[in-house]
Amino acid sequence: MAGKTIRVLCLGDLVGRPGRRAIRECLPQIKAEYQVDFTIVNVENATNGAGLRVKEGEELLGYGIDCMTSGDHILDFPESADYCEKEYRLLRPVNYEMKGRGAWIYDPGSGVRIGVVNACGHVFMKERCKTQNVFHATRDAVEKLREETPIVFVDMHAEATSEKVAMGWHLDGKASAVFGSHTHVQTADLQVLPGGTGYITDLGMTGPHHGVIGRDAEAVLKRFTTDERHFMKVAKGWIKLTGAIFEVDVSSGKCVGTQLFSHTLEGVEETGEGA
Repeated sequence: MAGKTIRVLCLGDLVGRPGRRAIRECLPQIKAEYQVDFTIVNVENATNGAGLRVKEGEELLGYGIDCMTSGDHILDFPESADYCEKEYRLLRPVNYEMKGRGAWIYDPGSGVRIGVVNACGHVFMKERCKTQNVFHATRDAVEKLREETPIVFVDMHAEATSEKVAMGWHLDGKASAVFGSHTHVQTADLQVLPGGTGYITDLGMTGPHHGVIGRDAEAVLKRFTTDERHFMKVAKGWIKLTGAIFEVDVSSGKCVGTQLFSHTLEGVEETGEGA
């Protein structure tokens, strides 16, 4: 981490086996090419498109992810709660009343400490457990982390764009960056807010883009056009990693540069079957 800034790569929702393959095959190259110091990846869809088991979590950590964030699907597998409590590199929403950590400080080296907060919105979201007000809980967590480091990143996992935009303004000048996740479509509003907070409404998706937000298009269309309710398997093909890179001043914690990120995995088409 030479110099006075750090570069943090934040990747959108990782979907199933194709998403895990993308991390396995591309992350080392991406880190080197873009001089990335720290990586944050939302993994709440890593196991067969919904949820995260211990097996897939350990697999992803082995590929070099520094921090895994999540969202409403973190409750899909009973084992996930215990995993959140055990594994400090996996965060659950800070406003969810469940086991684990909603915020943590990481030390990737050279004396630079990076705080990360994971939050989950309320608008159009199913409340899977007892929750706190996301704006209050997130701001409290950010302020607590800032007592130990000026560098704080926030993953706002939410359906409504308005709720994510509002969180950006709510934390402007307090967080180094606020990025949205959950809707799986990368937005074009990457910016630095007036107070020095990097912001994007949604990072997009790490996984198969030949489908409907990571799911097989035919299965999704059948659900939209009929009363049939079949399992929507993970899609296949056009595997991409999308997100953003935020450059942050290590002394002030202010975002001084942003870069929209997209990388396509070339080669053999990925099957959509299995986990």
